[in-house]
Amino acid sequence: MNNAFQLFILLLVGATLPAMIVAMLAIYPIRRHAIRLGLMDRPGGHKAHTQATPLGGGIGIALGVVVTFAIATLAVFWTGWIDGLPESLAGRVAIYADGAQTRIGMLWSLIGAGLVLVVLGFVDDRRGLPWQFRLAVQFGVAIFTVYGMGIGLTAFIGLAWLTKLMSVLWIVAVINSFNMLDNMDGLSGGVAAVIATSMAIVMISTPDPATAKPQLLVAAFLMVVLGALLGFLWHNRPPAKIFMGDTGSYLVGYLISVAMLMATFAGGGEGRPHAVLAPLCAMAVPLYDMCTVLWIRIREGRSPFQADRRHFSHRLVELGMTRPRAVVTIYLVTATCGLAAILLTHVTVLQAITVLGIVGCMLWLIGILESTRWNQ
Repeated sequence: MNNAFQLFILLLVGATLPAMIVAMLAIYPIRRHAIRLGLMDRPGGHKAHTQATPLGGGIGIALGVVVTFAIATLAVFWTGWIDGLPESLAGRVAIYADGAQTRIGMLWSLIGAGLVLVVLGFVDDRRGLPWQFRLAVQFGVAIFTVYGMGIGLTAFIGLAWLTKLMSVLWIVAVINSFNMLDNMDGLSGGVAAVIATSMAIVMISTPDPATAKPQLLVAAFLMVVLGALLGFLWHNRPPAKIFMGDTGSYLVGYLISVAMLMATFAGGGEGRPHAVLAPLCAMAVPLYDMCTVLWIRIREGRSPFQADRRHFSHRLVELGMTRPRAVVTIYLVTATCGLAAILLTHVTVLQAITVLGIVGCMLWLIGILESTRWNQ
């Protein structure tokens, strides 16, 4: 446990802090030149804000991720910095540095695929794109990731075609869940930060069965994303000075979804096949929001791609909460699901049923409260 805590602190300093600083500083000029870039979100329609607000926060998130990974790539090939670490950490980090060199190509392929989504979101933020085209590009990126790069779900299912199909659908679903959750100040970025933190802890505390070592590379990947999100949230906290826009939500959703696919969870050898449900548990809130909103739109005879104010956060406001309290409430629900995801990787099957039951009951309770308001 002490070693895991040391690794977490090391990642906070070496991965989260640089990404946070880069994203935070990069967003200042983006805010200043948002009008020139054509990245302004005007109030009206289903939108709740009353003042025109810049949309370029996603560019800052992307810069935080890309610059940090560029520095990390240079550090991997120059291992002299490891000598400056405490002796208790230097040996363990050196082992991971050797392994990281073999995964640099895959890392930058993922970043390249993510930047395709950044460009897609940038154009959509500026001009608006048909949902069919956006969805087609998202599926294209997901198919490249799964079939081209070989990154996919490990679900102990003996049908390769099924796990690959599920992996593609998972990536597209997570991308759109964060995009749909981006409807209040600090909401989507904060929820993503909580999920990234919880899954990074899972990676540090759950050894890879093949090596019996913490999954430091995936954890570092998530901690970089966390840092970029924290840098963005400095500007997005209420009242928001900038929104992440589709540029940011597409990238964040893609990186988090892929990180979960890259992870290795305790399998049948340790008697914990249920651990593969940890990502689903951590993502419970964004997926709940997306599924309920789509169901409401379809039930009302509207297009599932027609934006409205029927999201989880809006429904909490209809219950009488202020917007900041609704956001904090969703943070707490997400954190609860994240803690459940951490527990899920360390308990027996019977205990896992209890953990999943707690998450299910919590979401069910929220659904009852919301439905009571709808009936009124």
